[in-house]
Amino acid sequence: MTAATTPKGERRRAALVEAAAKLLVEGGFDAVRHRAVAERAGLPLASTTYYFDSLEDLVTAAVEHHSNAELDAGRRRLDELATRNRGAQATVDLVLEMLLGPETDDPEADAEAVLLRYERLVATGRRPYLRPLMRTLSAQLDELLTEIFARSGTPVPAAELERLVALVDGAVVNALIAVDPAPRAAASRMLRNALDGS
Repeated sequence: MTAATTPKGERRRAALVEAAAKLLVEGGFDAVRHRAVAERAGLPLASTTYYFDSLEDLVTAAVEHHSNAELDAGRRRLDELATRNRGAQATVDLVLEMLLGPETDDPEADAEAVLLRYERLVATGRRPYLRPLMRTLSAQLDELLTEIFARSGTPVPAAELERLVALVDGAVVNALIAVDPAPRAAASRMLRNALDGS
């Protein structure tokens, strides 16, 4: 048994992954550096290279950790949606939570979080090492979104799901370009209109 597979080693590795995931969400890929991750985790700098072969491995683990946490939260919210509220706006809100991240009470902070999320998504294209993971995560997200629509009484085929996601992405990007202080609201309007018209 190596140190990395002992309970203490697993805890340290998990702490580093969680710290890297938080830095990724707060500041994008440039924020994930060995020193910053070690400081956030409260561990020695050498631990980042001990538990991960490279910064790319650490970034990949952080992306996977954060994405899986969001997918798990979405599945829990879907269970709540199925038992409590099946209204159209509840469906729109959950879909947007999966595509834009959870909404915050502060509109300015929420707009900044959405902007950072899209910056991260675009930046993954410059990181070929993330492509296999992103394909897997994208397929899992599509499955969850399909289930959300189905349980909400508005089943959509794969091509329609792709169109709706593209519609949300376009609404968000247009809002960000126009320096709209509420990109989530813009996406909500577009998605709600599309669902009402279907």
